[in-house]
Amino acid sequence: MLGQEACVHINSELHPTPYEASTFSFEFIWDMKKQGVPGAVIVKNYCDEEFFVNTITLDIVPGYGTIVFTAESWVYPDEIYDHLPRVFFSNQPYLPNQMPAPLVPYREEELRNLRGDDNPGPYKDHDRVYRYDVYNDLGEPDSGNPRPVLGGSDEHPYPRRCRTGRRRTNTDPDSESRNVGFPLTNHFYVPRDEVFNDRKKAYFDTNNLKLYIMQKYATFLLHADQQTPFEFDSFADVLSLYDEGSINLPGWLNTFLQPLLGIIPFKLLQQVLTPDSEFILKFPMPAVIREDKTAWQTDEEFAREMLAGTNPVVIRRLGETEFPPKSKLDTSKYHNQNSRITAAHVEKCLEVEGLTVEQVLADGRLFILDHHDHFMPYLLDANHQPDTFVYATRTLLFHRNDGTLQPAAIELSLPRFEAGSTLISSVGEVYTPASDGVEGHIWQLAKAYVTVNDYSWHQLVSHWLNTHAVMEPFAIATHRQLSVAHPIHKLLHPHYRDNLFINALGRQSLINAGGSSENTVFLGKYGLSMTSEVYRNWNFTEQALPEDFIKRGVAKRRSNGELELLIKDYPYAVDGLAIWSAIETWVRDYCAIYYADDAAVQGDAELQSWWKDVREEGHGDLKDHKWWPEMKTVAELVQSCATIIWIASALHAAVNFGQYMYAGYVPNRPSVSRRPMPKPGTDLYRELELHPEKEFLLTITKQDLSIAGIALVELLSSHSDDEVYLGQRDSPNWTSDLDAMNAFDRFRERLLEVEKNIVAKNDKGSGFKNRTGPVNIPYNLLFPYASGDAEANTGVTGKGIPNSASI
Repeated sequence: MLGQEACVHINSELHPTPYEASTFSFEFIWDMKKQGVPGAVIVKNYCDEEFFVNTITLDIVPGYGTIVFTAESWVYPDEIYDHLPRVFFSNQPYLPNQMPAPLVPYREEELRNLRGDDNPGPYKDHDRVYRYDVYNDLGEPDSGNPRPVLGGSDEHPYPRRCRTGRRRTNTDPDSESRNVGFPLTNHFYVPRDEVFNDRKKAYFDTNNLKLYIMQKYATFLLHADQQTPFEFDSFADVLSLYDEGSINLPGWLNTFLQPLLGIIPFKLLQQVLTPDSEFILKFPMPAVIREDKTAWQTDEEFAREMLAGTNPVVIRRLGETEFPPKSKLDTSKYHNQNSRITAAHVEKCLEVEGLTVEQVLADGRLFILDHHDHFMPYLLDANHQPDTFVYATRTLLFHRNDGTLQPAAIELSLPRFEAGSTLISSVGEVYTPASDGVEGHIWQLAKAYVTVNDYSWHQLVSHWLNTHAVMEPFAIATHRQLSVAHPIHKLLHPHYRDNLFINALGRQSLINAGGSSENTVFLGKYGLSMTSEVYRNWNFTEQALPEDFIKRGVAKRRSNGELELLIKDYPYAVDGLAIWSAIETWVRDYCAIYYADDAAVQGDAELQSWWKDVREEGHGDLKDHKWWPEMKTVAELVQSCATIIWIASALHAAVNFGQYMYAGYVPNRPSVSRRPMPKPGTDLYRELELHPEKEFLLTITKQDLSIAGIALVELLSSHSDDEVYLGQRDSPNWTSDLDAMNAFDRFRERLLEVEKNIVAKNDKGSGFKNRTGPVNIPYNLLFPYASGDAEANTGVTGKGIPNSASI
């Protein structure tokens, strides 16, 4: 039943700034006795332009008080929608079979519109269509720069992205045209409600401007007084990039960039402008060198960052039967790939505690950072690229009595073809810790080669694939199959915020052909193909944190089912388990409100369609794997939703927001290596002995790409001032269900308790050495910031868990 139409007259001069909202008052004529409780509001736009509707609130509803309709949506002129109504439901959640009958047709029609299965595109800004597509927009075949289509084939499996419907390229009918213009503007479709709001877009564009300048003009910005053109000659040269050592742009480049002042708000441009409105590029001092300029070089810090740095999700325990480490590469293609590390190599660092390899293996105290199999298949191609010479690495580490890790041996390997065969074998050497003379410099280089591997795996897999890419299908499926009135939609929606848009921006200028990733990560154009191979073995259930720890052998289950960490001082694991427990409890409490038993899960038509969409469409290349939950029980629903929330929030925070702290100083986390390890008796070896800093810097990322890479990780590591953190919601009226709100309040209280525990553990008197390490960086990447103010945490802070993977 419809009430009478109420009109609101909008004055176009009501918005003095882009961020201000306007509030309007109006009256509805509604007969409660005849028409019942208002359950939805129809909004029509008779203006010439779109407007954004945040909330609609009905006050003094007889018998109900206040009813809130959260819209958070752009509404375009009525004629664009062919006069179909935009419908916004009240905040009361309903399972499909509980929806008041008069509202059911509106609920079903809204989902049909969002699915848009009868609309192939190309889509315009006003379209509200969530359809799937493969990654066929990374290359530019018409310009002679193609890339493989990822997804939809056995050769290149991949998660799906949001469809744009753009035309196909002329030279490759399987690839979609990109239509990319100036990098600081977007040239792609995502549903308008998924686009950054004005505030976040202004903040992002300001940082993106800095990145753009650095990538395009780095070679013109370099200091001219250096001994080696376009290279760092010393660590002091690198330090000159930060704070007082800012980079000033030459006059001609300032003139070229002046038109950008009209694109980005001046207030936000102040960080890259002088008082005279000249561009100046400033890098803040990375935390890893803020207090001590050399502590990053210690073995303890090198190992600690595997537990508390930017990529703490790869290290695993070596089992008793796994020494020496074995390769799992296909033996029909690869030969002689097992490790050359022997007991004699490892026992050099065990002598202090009087142990043998057999003893530490039996005690679960030998760990490995194993990138050998990750990169060996790609090195023949990658090392043919300019300025690239990379090894596949294995690093063995010993868990010492004081709780820290000691690197025991590093193996560097290269591929080669077996004589008279197509089999790829490996050649390599093992290096052990040294601190004096040229042997000490060799050891520093060995650690750098390891870090190059780890940097690339982190950017492409730990960050991009395992958070951003795998999350997008869940977001699309939720909009396609779960009504906004569905309780699971309300549970998960905050964890998709801006994900589709940031991923689309990534396809435009980060992971595309010639993008930032290809230019700064050593795999170059082979990087995304590698992630496709990794995705082939992706397993959704193993993304749950406890399952990940069990798989990597860094934890075991006690007889009572509780998890026991084998490294007690493992900051990511300790804080992660506390966050996971809070998320899982919150999801369990929430789902219990709406699903009394397993039959309720099985009988929820929208929920079943959602999970079918996720499995068969969004992650369709893996649909036949047996590990997929069947979604027949409340327990499966709880575990699945908790895993989705974990990936989007805490996992992403752990692998993203520490990037500048550690990789902002390139010597600590170089993205590429360019020269082989010096051999005794060679000129390189003699130069290393005489000029260790210069030779180290000539081996890792070159100067222009270093500057571009620093700008990139600064952008990625920055919190925007509109961030919504775990334990927070965009709106206090996200639901009208008091039981759900009470459960959420309990969730927030648990997170506040986690925050207190993190502060206590980070205290230097706590005895947890790995939480700060030699560089004295407290581990706050999994500090929820549930009680915090977003504006106070803007920029590179290394603290806070946003709800979603939105940067």
